[in-house]
Amino acid sequence: MEGPAGDFWRFSVEFYGRPGIANACLDLQDGHGADINLLLFACWVGISGRGRLAAPGLARADAALAPWRDAVIAPLRGVRKFLKNDRKAIEFYGIVKATELEAEHIAQDRLEALAPIKTPADAEARRADALANLALYLGGGARFAAAAEAIRSALQSEA
Repeated sequence: MEGPAGDFWRFSVEFYGRPGIANACLDLQDGHGADINLLLFACWVGISGRGRLAAPGLARADAALAPWRDAVIAPLRGVRKFLKNDRKAIEFYGIVKATELEAEHIAQDRLEALAPIKTPADAEARRADALANLALYLGGGARFAAAAEAIRSALQSEA
């Protein structure tokens, strides 16, 4: 994608690829029911200079994403996980995995369209906003502390 659309996707691919981030995100998803797209959205909104999310804005993003997540992403994830160790379906597994990734991309494009307008902010303010947005998404609870530590650490080095 060219231009400003796709900035969230580019951030997510780069950020997710950092050491420890994929494992942390998957732990939060599989162990705590987090939506990785919403988690990354919360981080990206702050780190990209779009400020702090308020609970109603995050709830609107979740509500907008829910039908796509429930009808498309979750079923594809279930099929992919089912096929993961089936050696006779390895080619099909790859197709489903690529399709799931494209569904995630579409979800992120939809979330990006809901993002606040970018405003000037220094690196310290952007990091603080991203950390605040992450805490808002996770609910600030201690039960996520260990799983989210890699994400918090990576955000500290952003911007």
